[in-house]
Amino acid sequence: AALDGFQIDVQLNIMSFLSPQDLCHLGSTSCYWRTAVQDPLLWRDLPCWTSVDWKSLPDVEVFNKAFSEVSNNVLYDYMAVYKKSCPQSRRSLKSSRPRYGAVTSFLQSLVTQAEPRFAMFGPGLEELDDSLVQKMMTCPEILLVAGLPQRQIHGIGSGVSFQFNNNQKFNILTLYSTTSVERRRARAEQAVAVNKMFYQENSIVGNQQAVHYSVIAQVKKVCEVVDGFIYVANAEAHNKHDRQEELARILAMIDPALGPPNRPLLVLSCVSRIGVKRIPCVYMAHQLQLNLLRQPWMIQDTVAATLAGLLNGIEWLLEEANCKNAQ
Repeated sequence: AALDGFQIDVQLNIMSFLSPQDLCHLGSTSCYWRTAVQDPLLWRDLPCWTSVDWKSLPDVEVFNKAFSEVSNNVLYDYMAVYKKSCPQSRRSLKSSRPRYGAVTSFLQSLVTQAEPRFAMFGPGLEELDDSLVQKMMTCPEILLVAGLPQRQIHGIGSGVSFQFNNNQKFNILTLYSTTSVERRRARAEQAVAVNKMFYQENSIVGNQQAVHYSVIAQVKKVCEVVDGFIYVANAEAHNKHDRQEELARILAMIDPALGPPNRPLLVLSCVSRIGVKRIPCVYMAHQLQLNLLRQPWMIQDTVAATLAGLLNGIEWLLEEANCKNAQ
């Protein structure tokens, strides 16, 4: 009631100091304040979320119109977008599941389940100054290495087993596009090494040539047996990226002809270290056109040097994989 006595510009100035959560509370009090909180200047943190998924990706026009100087007198319901899409809201919705869900999870935990396996690939494994894989192998306080299984997958290897904080084990098979020597040479020369995981097949769509990739035989065997995928994207803003080609390679890996079509995809939008300017994951999701994918996906901001964000992504991936296995 105290705010009602101020002029509109004073109200806007006061609201500019509120957090998005407080804006949601204020906008839920009356129709007047619901309209008042729609000013796009109040929602500048929308593109800065650390994660977004297949159920919550906002339309890119929301950001383009919200933060441009051009106005078409179109008001988006930013409060509704925030409630649906921000990581905090998604986590709170997940934690409010019915009681029978918790009972089911407990009963499932009594059953010995196969260790889920995930194929990890992408330019963020090879182009960054800090190695995400090396950090994962040497930080037991964040992610514990549980062992090196002996099984082999047609020359690819067995991957590395890790133990999540709830004691669940999972396996990651890291797929590099080149040898370590070739990767070091490419970084030293600031060149792009030839990706040996894929071979290119061009086709004509209309009057344009379309790029299509297929995976080599060894990688195909991996795609046939894993329970999901981890794509490590290079999110450093100062580098050039061909996102269309990246999408083509993602589609080759998750090709439904190689396995179940609903296997989850975790995208780690990765930079080398804290302080490096990054492409926000919301924009990365649109650049990679993840909305075109038919299976569950999540994109998570990650830092290779500290593993920041990694556990949030792994938690989501394990939940999705367990859900698919239960079905």
